[in-house]
Amino acid sequence: MSIKAKHEKNNKLVAILGPTASGKTDLSVKLAKKFGGEIISADSRQVYKGLDVGSGKITKKEMRGIPHYLLSVANPKKRFSVVQYQKLALKAIKNIQKHGKLPMLVGGTGFYIQSIVDGTVIPEVKPNWALRAKLEKIALPKLFKRLQKLDPVRAGNIDQNNPRRVVRALEVVTALRGPVPTASANIPPWDALQIGISKTPNQLKKLIKKRLIKKIKPTIAEVKKLHKLGLSWSRLEEFGLEYRFVAQYIQGELSYQEMIDAIQIESQHYAKRQMTWFKRDKRIHWVKNYKTAEKLIKNY
Repeated sequence: MSIKAKHEKNNKLVAILGPTASGKTDLSVKLAKKFGGEIISADSRQVYKGLDVGSGKITKKEMRGIPHYLLSVANPKKRFSVVQYQKLALKAIKNIQKHGKLPMLVGGTGFYIQSIVDGTVIPEVKPNWALRAKLEKIALPKLFKRLQKLDPVRAGNIDQNNPRRVVRALEVVTALRGPVPTASANIPPWDALQIGISKTPNQLKKLIKKRLIKKIKPTIAEVKKLHKLGLSWSRLEEFGLEYRFVAQYIQGELSYQEMIDAIQIESQHYAKRQMTWFKRDKRIHWVKNYKTAEKLIKNY
């Protein structure tokens, strides 16, 4: 094999992305089977051990023999940063390329995906406890508006109902005296193909509801188990979506129906925020089915 041919074989990276419940898992496994791919998860909740049902983590059976990376790699009692994600993902990509397979980045966490596709330089900012104490006294909506003004890109991909994440984002922006850099001059050594799953808002609403009905009871059991293992209610709520509202239900703060309605509505809002983030990137090829995705990768 010539040096050029070897380089072309080893600089490929496919990203399968899209909003929550859009079908990324199923599509990515089919494509990995077809093209000799191995999958790296790009989901900010699936990195945690024990967050399986609520996060929609793929099961061994659903993997169909395809190796998966960056699932259950972090302690849920500790926070896992995008800096840590980037380091582990880059290591996984090199490992996959080393044995001649196609690395496939799959998930809905836009900041994780961008950190790999664009080689974003993410500064490691130490905690500023004095600033945190000051910010935590301010109402969350005001904090989020401040973040939108200082770093609109980061604000577009954050859970605005999670005070710790919003405070941390403001902490980083303050330390950097400006927005987090969105790209690096140090371009990654691969040519990335980004494929987005296209669904209408109505389709997503139905898919979210179908998934919610299927997994709500095992998610309640999972949250109870995690709490027994030592995760505080406030920590569980920080994981957002199902975990936040199920934790509130178990504590008696919400009725069963209120919990269901809250998860449905917040999941739809989350999907909308994800799409707002992804739509900024004009390099993404949006597809409605497997055949179109297959054709894109073949041509690639």
